[in-house]
Amino acid sequence: MIEMRIIVDASAVMSVLLNEPAKENLIARSQGASLVAPGSLRWEIGNALSSWLKRHRITEKEAAAILDEYARIPIQSVEVDLKAALSLSAKHSIYAYDAYVVLAAKQYRLPLLTLDASMKEIAKKEKIKILEV
Repeated sequence: MIEMRIIVDASAVMSVLLNEPAKENLIARSQGASLVAPGSLRWEIGNALSSWLKRHRITEKEAAAILDEYARIPIQSVEVDLKAALSLSAKHSIYAYDAYVVLAAKQYRLPLLTLDASMKEIAKKEKIKILEV
């Protein structure tokens, strides 16, 4: 049996970690699959949490608990070509973090699980399969 692997981005992971309404659908959609993400995902999660801390939406203790939960999610980290990512970033006028995710899906020929509408549009342009939630 071939194991299903999917690329996940920060929007999907944060939705699960923050118990947002899409959480159950995301978990169901990824059930039985191995999660894969560019190595930058952990820094993007940290950046999102620091933003929430800065705006006093969560406490430092809550952020630490969310990071502990994140550490329990098995996500395989993959490398992407930085020059290719920057080229993709320029082509679509997107941030490098988004380019890393799109490039990982393209480079490893894996479907993408995201809640980010603009990332879905770029993935479609790059002919990447999107897992709808």
